[in-house]
Amino acid sequence: MSTHPARSLNRVLEDFGHTLLDLLYGDPDAAGEIGGVGIHDPYDEQHYPAHAIVLGVGVHGAKEIGRLLRDLAEVGATALVVRGPVKDADELEPVVRETGVALLALTRGASWAQLAAMLRTQLTEGDVGEGGGQTLGGVPSGDLFALANAIATLLDAPVTIEDRRSRILAFSGRQDEADAPRVESILARQVPERYVRHHEEHGVFKELYRSEGLVHVPPPTLGDEVALPRVAVAVRAGDEFLGSVWAALRKPLTPEREKAFLEAAKLVALHMLRFRAGTDAENRLRADLVTTALEGGAGAVEALGRLGLVDEPTLVMAMGLAPAPDEDHAHLTAERQRLASALAVHLTAVQPRSAVALLGDVAYALFPVPDDTSHTRERALQVASNFLARTGERTGAVIGIGSVADEPAALPRSRANADRALRVLFTGQTGKRAASIADVYIDALLIEMRDQAVANRDELSGPLARLVAYDVKHNAHLVETLRAWLDAFGDVITASASVFVHPNTFRYRIRRAAEVGEIDLQDPSARFAAMLQLRLLGPQAGGAARPEGPGIAADRRG
Repeated sequence: MSTHPARSLNRVLEDFGHTLLDLLYGDPDAAGEIGGVGIHDPYDEQHYPAHAIVLGVGVHGAKEIGRLLRDLAEVGATALVVRGPVKDADELEPVVRETGVALLALTRGASWAQLAAMLRTQLTEGDVGEGGGQTLGGVPSGDLFALANAIATLLDAPVTIEDRRSRILAFSGRQDEADAPRVESILARQVPERYVRHHEEHGVFKELYRSEGLVHVPPPTLGDEVALPRVAVAVRAGDEFLGSVWAALRKPLTPEREKAFLEAAKLVALHMLRFRAGTDAENRLRADLVTTALEGGAGAVEALGRLGLVDEPTLVMAMGLAPAPDEDHAHLTAERQRLASALAVHLTAVQPRSAVALLGDVAYALFPVPDDTSHTRERALQVASNFLARTGERTGAVIGIGSVADEPAALPRSRANADRALRVLFTGQTGKRAASIADVYIDALLIEMRDQAVANRDELSGPLARLVAYDVKHNAHLVETLRAWLDAFGDVITASASVFVHPNTFRYRIRRAAEVGEIDLQDPSARFAAMLQLRLLGPQAGGAARPEGPGIAADRRG
């Protein structure tokens, strides 16, 4: 078991070293507690957590790496990770001594996204609860990496802890003593599909699910690949199958070690349950803090302080998920939670101090911004659009972006504006999946005016009511003609093409509309009144429910 704190650079190297990370230069003992994970973006203003370990994605060459090391020293970063191997790495040793920023290399073939996720798990970044020193079996509660190392020591073999879908939750050191398939699994944090299929075909998982003892797995024969035999044990909490622990063996386990392995599985179950319970508790606490901040009351400043969002402009994003017809409620709730978690990962990669919580049916994000400018709003819109592009259109998710809040008291307004933008997006009128309130303000205003008309039980009146009644009685198309003419700003050629009639026929119809409706189409006020009534109350008014006045009901029958 490790004696190094979970947030120390020594602990990171101990857990991920050899397999994922190599220390090129720097003194891990001199580094203090790591404050979080940051991702370097050369094309954007950087906001790193204090004492961050920074992922230098796409940073190559000694000159570029040296320049970034000096920049990171100015903001107090602890370490920089670049893709290995590093050309002319010896030129960087004096730079590391000068800056005090350790330099690490990520193994070729390893995923930056997976490394970021594992580091955040290891560092428990985003923990807003009270710190605790609880242990289970002598291992810090919920620390699966420490537990994996402890089990590996007992068995004298490298181990992995996996979930029900063969995804790697944690792994021990000494994975270089295993085989190529194990290293591939660690790099991808997922057992390769060919091995999963092999185990399924040979009944390994079936035996694992029903067995209370150890499952011995002989080395599979897959082409020219050389693999070690495995021993696996199920991890259960009562009747619930939580996952499994796998050891790669170069020599058989002694009876004493087999017994220790079985006992260790029970301890893994406790840690996995504790980890799950802790995650649930943290999610509830984070939701409470985000809710308090959004209310903007007396507790907003304290809540923002606990979230690390004090004294900087912040805007609110609201993500909603349109339910599909006949979709199961439980499935929809799970999908909302999954997307909220994915949004949290995405935003913290861009801005580490972001906070996301699912409140009811909407996931709200507090997104720190440098100031209130058009560039800031465009940046937030781009971040939201990138996330939605990654999730795919099938999710049906949309994101509304509120105004920038310069102080805690302005956060409720930002949330309200984010909700207004979200409602516009749900109508589908814009054809967009993300929008700021500044971009859809008029659409939001029209929806709210339509709501007011519905609440007042308003009905069609004046010229539009007369045109609707005439259309119903004579099977005419004067309302459609007027709408097309107004939408085309009086351009007869464009308007007639939109309703597929000859321009001369259209000219006759628009003259007839002016006569029947008793409307002066040369009067700007009359035109505006007609346009507004068509948008709010008229036939085919888009987006929201509208009053069922006598004229509208008759028009629908016609």
